[in-house]
Amino acid sequence: MNPIAFRSCLAQPMQRFVELRQWTGRDYGGQARNLGYFDRFLSQQRWKGQWVTPEIINRYRVSLAGYCPATQRCRMPAVRQFCIYLSGLKPRCYVPTKGAWTLQPHPRRLPFIFAKAQVGRLVAQAGRLSSLRFALRPHLYRTLFGLLYVAGLRIGEALALNVGDVDLPRRRLFVRKGKFGKPRWIPLSESTGDELAAYLHRRLSGSPGTVASPLFVNRRGERLPKRSAEGNFQCVLRACDMGRRGRDHPTPHSLRHSFACHCLLEWYRQGVDINARLPVLATYMGHADMRFTYRYLHATPELLSEANRRFLDHYHQIINTEVTRE
Repeated sequence: MNPIAFRSCLAQPMQRFVELRQWTGRDYGGQARNLGYFDRFLSQQRWKGQWVTPEIINRYRVSLAGYCPATQRCRMPAVRQFCIYLSGLKPRCYVPTKGAWTLQPHPRRLPFIFAKAQVGRLVAQAGRLSSLRFALRPHLYRTLFGLLYVAGLRIGEALALNVGDVDLPRRRLFVRKGKFGKPRWIPLSESTGDELAAYLHRRLSGSPGTVASPLFVNRRGERLPKRSAEGNFQCVLRACDMGRRGRDHPTPHSLRHSFACHCLLEWYRQGVDINARLPVLATYMGHADMRFTYRYLHATPELLSEANRRFLDHYHQIINTEVTRE
């Protein structure tokens, strides 16, 4: 990741603060970006103060009011951490109250859940993308979008994969750069392993590389940017007539949500103990806390129907047992 170029009047202490964080061994890239948004805001406001004041913090919070609460909560902690650092140099620096991040509630954006048939159409359509300017393009996006679904990957995790992270003999995938820096192994099905093997053959035939070479590349042989992946995803959606306007439109992350919901649905149909399987799903998806996994489990009509069927079966079993006892 390219270093953040701070340009406001507080650029120097911001740069020093980020360097100190990185020297502790932490991957501070995400928080540095969030601090960069505050730096850009200061430049736009032509702020010339030597420290942060309550006034500028309130104005910044107002500027974030158009974003969802989750985005507001992500951007403010980095600003507070910087203010704590700066207050050691400038005692008059204001430190925002911890937790007072959001200014006003916004309705939570509901994820788009694909049906299995829709996922199949989407992956098939990705394989029909034009290869005129980039021969690997249809194979790349067919593999990428399919992998996001069958492995429940985040888009950033998939794009960070290297050639050496694919262990074909053991049919597993090493996610080296998971969220918060947590790596994990992901087992793959036989069909997924075959698809990856076919893609790797094409990928390395066109542009030979080492185990450290990116798995997904653009036509220049560089690691595929997230913007390109998202743009081609929208192109495929339009071709499938699955695009939706507004807040609830499908994104590559919708495939991860769909994977979690379909896993739960399949377990209901198999009659297995859901509570026993959820920790497995959390580990597979790279969650250290089950609360994050629950955010991916949505009440789709099919899931509600299966849950209702299981409840009725259990209820009838109890009634029949009571009748037998009498």
